[in-house]
Amino acid sequence: MADAAVDARSEHNGPEDGSAPQGPRGKKAKKQRPFWKELPILLGVALLLALLIKTFLVQAFSIPSDSMQNTLQPGDRVLVDKLTPWFGSEPERGEVVVFHDPGDWMKYEPTPQPNAAQKVLSFIGLMPSAEEKDLIKRVIGVGGDTVECKGTGPVKVNGKPLDEPYVFAGNTACSTDERGQFKVKVPKGHLWVMGDHRQNSADSRYHRENPGGGMVPVGNVVGRAVVVAWPVDRWSTLPVPGTFDQKDINTVAATAPGALALVGAAPLVWLRRRSRARVSAAE
Repeated sequence: MADAAVDARSEHNGPEDGSAPQGPRGKKAKKQRPFWKELPILLGVALLLALLIKTFLVQAFSIPSDSMQNTLQPGDRVLVDKLTPWFGSEPERGEVVVFHDPGDWMKYEPTPQPNAAQKVLSFIGLMPSAEEKDLIKRVIGVGGDTVECKGTGPVKVNGKPLDEPYVFAGNTACSTDERGQFKVKVPKGHLWVMGDHRQNSADSRYHRENPGGGMVPVGNVVGRAVVVAWPVDRWSTLPVPGTFDQKDINTVAATAPGALALVGAAPLVWLRRRSRARVSAAE
């Protein structure tokens, strides 16, 4: 019993010769690594996560102009959802989207020259991109839509007038200059986009002479702007306006029931005709 007591005390108090405590298998306890040695690893992991988030999830963009007022103001920072398109989702009417220049839309726009630190922060997504020539507009029409605007408006999509409270105060839905009047058919896989500041936005209307006729290929879309994140007092979400939920605005959806009925009826008609033919042959 005495020996057992000594052994128990030895396990709790450590060896009497002053050596480092040992574990149950006789191994020395592992010393904790100093924080300054772990810091580079933590920073590396943080940068990798930031890069992955920027590439696949969310990216910050800075608003450079007033073409989307009053929805967005110059200097606003918006967060753009880049994840949804990875699952095959395409932009919808009413969404505010960021997209790469589809063809010299920004040909005469000066490109900022960021310093080295800004380039690094922009690359990993901790700062809005400065060098990329991206634009931000609202989707008005998608593939298959007919979009038109006459006089001062309203804008019509597939014959349905839009109620657009987001249009800049004092602006009309259509611009009355020659290029501001239009009627276009949006090709499949493309978008027709317009700025909310209608009389101060060089959008699809003003690039119909460019390659693509002012249409934006869906493949050029970076993602949908979902939140105004900065400045703090301007924090807000960017939902799809209710006017784009109108019935029959989607011509494909409107004609689908009839087409489905025809497809469903065809086999029944064929079976009935075949049945009659058998009866006639038996007679």
